Amino acid sequence: MASRFTRSVPVTINDVLDGHVGLDLQCLDRLYLHGYLAQLQVGGQVIQFLSHRGYPVPSPACLQQIGDAFRRQVASFAEANHIPVVRLKAADRNIEVMKPYLDRAAAAGRSQVAAIGVAQEMQRVLISRQRPTDPGKCPQFSFDKKDRRVTVYYFYLWDADFGPAFIKVCTYCPWPMKIYLLTELRRGSAWSGGRRGDCGSTVPARDRIGRGTGPGGAGGPSGGSVAGDRSPVRAVSAG
Repeated sequence: MASRFTRSVPVTINDVLDGHVGLDLQCLDRLYLHGYLAQLQVGGQVIQFLSHRGYPVPSPACLQQIGDAFRRQVASFAEANHIPVVRLKAADRNIEVMKPYLDRAAAAGRSQVAAIGVAQEMQRVLISRQRPTDPGKCPQFSFDKKDRRVTVYYFYLWDADFGPAFIKVCTYCPWPMKIYLLTELRRGSAWSGGRRGDCGSTVPARDRIGRGTGPGGAGGPSGGSVAGDRSPVRAVSAG
């Protein structure tokens, strides 16, 4: 017996606009870059790296020394350049916390680090494990990647060409980083002045820069990958 019901094809927004669109323009509204050290992704590479740095015994203490030195350098950089350091909490929406600093940097009209955010986040890092060896010999360690909550820095920037952005750097090996550029800004914002290469007065970006946005993962052998989201801009005729 034949069914009395027929399956209907869903109508999409493209079907509705078909024949009524006078202009269809697409542009990148945000750009996400992933950076990493291609030769520092497995345990053997960590041992080789630490040996190259002059450590006689590759151990977690060596990585701790490198991380502590980096944190001291960031603190020194912030102090020397009078850059605010802001503690970011898990419940915070980063962009809302950082917006006053970005607005102040935009008003100055020059590229600069607006503020540095400090947060504790889950990251894929290299964790050490001491291998069973002869107690009378030098200790040996192996390194594997695990998810751990560690300190990360958000360097929030104002760029004269691109506007607001941030560079996120993990403070623990293998020190992955992310760069996020917001290339399309809300109309009328203090961030919209003095920029070049815009798409014009278009639809505002759907997302705002902040922790947890954008895709995850690492890139290619050159040390980075790029991902972008496109916002369509359409002029619909009245007819």
